[in-house]
Amino acid sequence: MPIALLLFPSLRIALLGIAAIPFIYYGLALFSSVRFFAVRKPKPLQTRPSHIFSSEEFLPPVSILKPVRGLDPEAYQNFASFCRLDYPEYEILFIVGDTADPALPVIQRVASDFPHVNIRTIIGSGREATNDKCAKLARLTEEAAHEHLVINDSDVRVEPNYLRRLMPPLADPNVGAVTCLYAPDQNFTEKSTWVQNLQEAGMLSDFYPGLFVAKELDGIKFALGPTIATRVSNLREFGGYAAIENRPADDLLIGRLIAEQGREVILLPYIVNTVPDFQSFGELFFKRLRWMTVMRHMRPAGHLGLIFTLGLPWTILALVLAPNAEIALSFLFAYLFVRSLLTVIVGGQLRQSGLWKQILMVPLWDAVATAIWAASLFRRTIRWRGHDYVIVNGQLVPARSQEALAVAAQHVEP
Repeated sequence: MPIALLLFPSLRIALLGIAAIPFIYYGLALFSSVRFFAVRKPKPLQTRPSHIFSSEEFLPPVSILKPVRGLDPEAYQNFASFCRLDYPEYEILFIVGDTADPALPVIQRVASDFPHVNIRTIIGSGREATNDKCAKLARLTEEAAHEHLVINDSDVRVEPNYLRRLMPPLADPNVGAVTCLYAPDQNFTEKSTWVQNLQEAGMLSDFYPGLFVAKELDGIKFALGPTIATRVSNLREFGGYAAIENRPADDLLIGRLIAEQGREVILLPYIVNTVPDFQSFGELFFKRLRWMTVMRHMRPAGHLGLIFTLGLPWTILALVLAPNAEIALSFLFAYLFVRSLLTVIVGGQLRQSGLWKQILMVPLWDAVATAIWAASLFRRTIRWRGHDYVIVNGQLVPARSQEALAVAAQHVEP
């Protein structure tokens, strides 16, 4: 034990107190998760707001917008699931960058196999933007035939009731967007690798509880990329996707910008399926590092505060500093218990099978998450779709551009 701690016992007590802070967060995460999934009895009809009467049958025509770049695993099955929706009227708009995109033949096959579904394919966004996805969505918003939009990623697979679950909250004009949770497709999970199990452990024990805590503390001021339902008019209130076409984290921004217009964003306890788009540990690590680096730029104070949500390093510190075995074991057992309990609560509610695999992976995930957080403190660039970028004044800038080189020359963190 360091001499300083022997000479100053109060320093050891203070550090042990700091090491206990993550357990306060975990307690809040447990409360928030249980509260989010709690089954509430429906209010009697006569006590509901007037818009609720019509929302149960609120089924407006919908334009589903799908920006595509490259071919995801099981892309045909993903796209085809949107052609089996139990919904009165909807269209699906695909967009690819050019005719060489390998996803285009798959889209054409889906259109041929489901001739009864109104499917349109657009080639090229007609815009120059760093965030190619936003440029494509700006074009799709202009092309959409309907006021109500549902935006989702190309790796999403849905059930027939998808739109019927999403649209009712938008009967309320004060609701500006609806988003929902997502989880790996169960058929795909049965043959998942240890890397995908590791990712799932992180989602169940870390990502989702963080969302529920954010909901309790600050309300929903974000949206999740696998599903965003909104209106064309709500996007126009802040300039739409064209206004953020050079910025990262477009799904997070959409929710925040809609909330800033005074609209409510709803997070539904409804689950859509996704098919993992990574195969190796390196792909997972750098995908998460990209998001963590973006978070550092978008919410620097929140990024620093994440250190107190990482229980593993603080538990290890407590094991080193504990004056006796009882205190050391208390920290260790408390850490293992709350992390396992969070995984069981969230995973059970999301109907995930094989939870024991994720529980065993949680300590490893926490170690990886700590490494990612630490690496993001020093990360100057992010890699996205095979290209390197820096973030300058909240904008994505190609790493080799003159602006990025000028920032690097000044030795200023972009």
